[in-house]
Amino acid sequence: MTRIVAGSAGGRRIDVPAGGTRPTSERVREALFGRLEHYGVIDGARVLDLCAGSGALGLEAASRGATDVTLVDASRRATRVCDANIRALGLRGVRSATAKAEAFLAGAAGAPVDLVLLDPPYDVDETTLAAMLAPLPRRQHPWLAPGAVVVVERSSRSPEPKWPAGLRCFSTRKYGETTLWFAEPDDDDAAIETDAAEPTAN
Repeated sequence: MTRIVAGSAGGRRIDVPAGGTRPTSERVREALFGRLEHYGVIDGARVLDLCAGSGALGLEAASRGATDVTLVDASRRATRVCDANIRALGLRGVRSATAKAEAFLAGAAGAPVDLVLLDPPYDVDETTLAAMLAPLPRRQHPWLAPGAVVVVERSSRSPEPKWPAGLRCFSTRKYGETTLWFAEPDDDDAAIETDAAEPTAN
């Protein structure tokens, strides 16, 4: 069973696409969003949830106060489940898009976003992941607002993502088999202070 952890839809169940979808565990989501709330990037945020699957990450953000959330997945089956979850939870400002992450990001950005959540399947190779990340720090028609945070979820057995020029990793958190990588625009004057000295959760 997958549930929203906290916020206006806290405790509500959501559906998960059949066949291989791996929703982020409640433990990891609780830790992730606690950290993001500490950074001050959730309330009123514009959010992109890439490789969304069930939409659990983006829906969690909306439940906790994000006001504009786009759930992106290459699978039409997944985005149909996302749409059903959006309707069931009654969360406003949430929509889905059926597209590969890199194709979606190659298009027009619209208003820059405050938070990008990227949780590709663990078997996605590093080259494909790098292609997903590459458009994010572009300067013309930018995707990232000042102070934006990019979170990549990977298997703890995977290497660090290959960050494109313009993105800087400022924190890594390990939760058993899952590792979260936090990055920001590396030319951002309002850069988040690194917390690398903090203990890593296991």
